Amino acid sequence: MPSALPAGEPAPEDGSLPPESLVGAGERPLGVYVHVPFCRVRCGYCDFNTYTPGELGEVGGATVASYADSVVAELRLAGRVLGEESARRPVSTVFLGGGTPTLLPPDDLATVLAAIDRELGLAPDAEVTTEANPDSVTPAGLARLREAGYTRVSFGMQSAVGHVLEVLDRTHDPARVPLAVEWARAAGFEEISLDLIYGTPGESQQDWATSLDAALASAPDHVSAYSLIVEPGTALARRVRRGELPEPDDDDLADKYLMADERLTAAGLGWYEVSNWARRPESRCRHNLLYWTGGDWWGAGPGAHSHVGGVRWWNVKHPAAYQQRLAAGLSPAHGRELLTDSERHLERVLLELRLVDGLALDALGEPERDRVPEVVARGLVVVDGDRLVLTREGRLLADGVVRHLLDD
Repeated sequence: MPSALPAGEPAPEDGSLPPESLVGAGERPLGVYVHVPFCRVRCGYCDFNTYTPGELGEVGGATVASYADSVVAELRLAGRVLGEESARRPVSTVFLGGGTPTLLPPDDLATVLAAIDRELGLAPDAEVTTEANPDSVTPAGLARLREAGYTRVSFGMQSAVGHVLEVLDRTHDPARVPLAVEWARAAGFEEISLDLIYGTPGESQQDWATSLDAALASAPDHVSAYSLIVEPGTALARRVRRGELPEPDDDDLADKYLMADERLTAAGLGWYEVSNWARRPESRCRHNLLYWTGGDWWGAGPGAHSHVGGVRWWNVKHPAAYQQRLAAGLSPAHGRELLTDSERHLERVLLELRLVDGLALDALGEPERDRVPEVVARGLVVVDGDRLVLTREGRLLADGVVRHLLDD
């Protein structure tokens, strides 16, 4: 491995990687994440790197219309940096997130995917996902994306209850979700996911049950259900701090998670990661599995993070700075770091233990294995052959299980 890089060391302007980070790259899967930082309205709970047209204006040419060209320029850089290694391992997964990727014209999204194929090579069976808001798609647009090679769409449903969506500052009509799913099916998408959030201030248990039932009525292939986190600096955090809204309650969150697991399981969707359920093994999000199992990925777009062979780097955050650096022939990377052995070990335990297959016991050191019986006795994990697997109760306390095992 390369010599240790100080955390946050400036990244080289040509985007080059230490040669050692590419050793054995052909044995690791490669994914591409594309961040699209545009939203029509900023949701009050969101702390992602996103911007509304009013916030960006015309500063530095950072516009929706020019964005695809900048991403293509970064993908060309990726092809040069990864070089011959990329030819030996075509991209197995692509994920467009945001923001709202489908605020870009479908032809621009097609252009981005074509550039990934041209510069890095797409595997014949590549999983290609785009996130979408229900009110940002049309039948014709979805048909164009499917024609371009997108195989999976993930709709940000969040809730089916009007007052819950209002607190979240979501603008879509709940009735739009089943329509969007129907249009995606008609366009030929065989894998459709719905994203839900539970624990919004003012959301009752019945509200959450209504959202789950509405999601299942559309027969999705995949459901993600995440507990609301009040992130510092967000509009939601300010409302909570002023006492306008209550903070999410841990017991309420736990009850809602258990309700989700019961209803999704009964409907034929099995959990495969603490917050994710899939109808079939092939419906699991392969791109996220790549993150959770230590693969490599190139993150394109402002603020996007990448990881190759233990080297992690991140791009400048503002779209104007991102586009200006690429226009000048420079890498948009702002900083990078080498993960230490202890950091990589922590991430492996933290992420793999969240999966239905669990964590290999031999991934734990001797002191850590000595702590396993205590966690088993508490009913939080079971030993299944040579693997450690969370129980249903353990999923509610997954981070705590990791802290106990690592004695952190």
